[in-house]
Amino acid sequence: MASIYIETFGCQMNEADSQYIARRAASAGYAIAAQPQEASVVVLNTCTVRESAERRAYGRMAHLKVLKTVNPTVKLVVTGCLAEQDRTRMQRTVPHIDAVFGTGELTRLGDALVAWRPNFEESHGSEERVLLEPLGGAADCITDEFSHLRAFVTVQRGCSYYCTFCIVPHVRGRFDHRPMDDILSDVREKVMLGAREVMLVGQTVNSYQDPLGADFGTLARSVCALPGLERLSFISPHPKDFSEKIVRDLAAIPQLNPRIHLPLQAASDSVLRRMNRKYTLAQYAEKLALIRMYLPGWAVTTDIIVGFPGETDQDFAQTLAFCEQTQFAQAFMFIYSARRGTPAAKWEQVPGAVAAARFKCLAEVQNAATLAYHQRKVGTSVRALIVGPSKKDRAKLALKTPDNVTVIAPMPADFDPRLYAATPWLDIKVEGAHVWGCDGAITHRAGRYDDDGTPVRAAALDLIAL
Repeated sequence: MASIYIETFGCQMNEADSQYIARRAASAGYAIAAQPQEASVVVLNTCTVRESAERRAYGRMAHLKVLKTVNPTVKLVVTGCLAEQDRTRMQRTVPHIDAVFGTGELTRLGDALVAWRPNFEESHGSEERVLLEPLGGAADCITDEFSHLRAFVTVQRGCSYYCTFCIVPHVRGRFDHRPMDDILSDVREKVMLGAREVMLVGQTVNSYQDPLGADFGTLARSVCALPGLERLSFISPHPKDFSEKIVRDLAAIPQLNPRIHLPLQAASDSVLRRMNRKYTLAQYAEKLALIRMYLPGWAVTTDIIVGFPGETDQDFAQTLAFCEQTQFAQAFMFIYSARRGTPAAKWEQVPGAVAAARFKCLAEVQNAATLAYHQRKVGTSVRALIVGPSKKDRAKLALKTPDNVTVIAPMPADFDPRLYAATPWLDIKVEGAHVWGCDGAITHRAGRYDDDGTPVRAAALDLIAL
């Protein structure tokens, strides 16, 4: 049987694109493979936002060449932002790649899968294929009992803001907002297929404008008016586009997860100007105050870049002080990475050792704030949606709270995947806090988010650990 393996690098936009590729493949008769050596088609969905992701993608392309050596009928395909940016270079430097599809060519990729499939039915390739050493990697779009519980729905593609550090507008194009009726149709389909939580995805999602005039607040309220939707989240907004009207709309949605991501990037006005972020620190603080007024107690998370070209010690001190004062629930922190094709890549760079030292200082401050946020959950009971068995310990379950905190808990004695997929909301008594999240014990399970829980059988004692 024809099969496809998909490996995704980068953001939720790429994850949503991978889900689209998987749906097209499934409709064409492909199975989803868990290992690249099991697949007829291997797809790498790449990212170029950071240099490390680019290096990993090129390394992975080289690593997978062995598939073509053993079985020339295998199709190696690259898509995503790096494919859009490096199309010509990629075909020259990685000639064993069969096809390159840019971010706007996913429909063409789907059509190619349909055209290729008969070839895989006629030829099973070399018998030596089964002798391949495991090639590693994390397969995406593998369906299990829990994969349908969360779903991505894309509301816009591209970006028109042109931050000087960001390659996205160059590889995904300018804003392209989907009609609201199409978005609502996608959400209905996801809910019908069992999604308990839907994430609306866009590069600057709260800048959404329906061609007929609806803004993001109206979109979110319309989505949550659909029957059956239990929880809603969204990523990634831009501070500039949080109007009071939109925040009021969000505050009126009971299904909205209590976490707002508000990317800061820097707390120095001079750095923000060079980044072309389109707000000052004072304006960012106004948006933060607006969110905390209408959405009190919600987790506010952020993105921060250190070592941006031209960042001085004073600039960094302002960012550090703002983070100490604000106490973000979580921050995604990065050392600036020059991206080919962006204005900032041509500017004088901050020495690597200086940027690394600043990152270490920032991480210490933010990790303390994140730990404190998690410690406030200790002794309480939180409701979380099951992810599945923990990747690090298969005797435990991984879950995500509505405010996006990871929780790990011992697997209950009555754990059965089908039962827990039908009652996926678990109440956890939080017993410990860490920078990465919390741990605790599962006490109840529920079929819907607002249902009363049914008690679970406690996990068996680990006598060896005792």
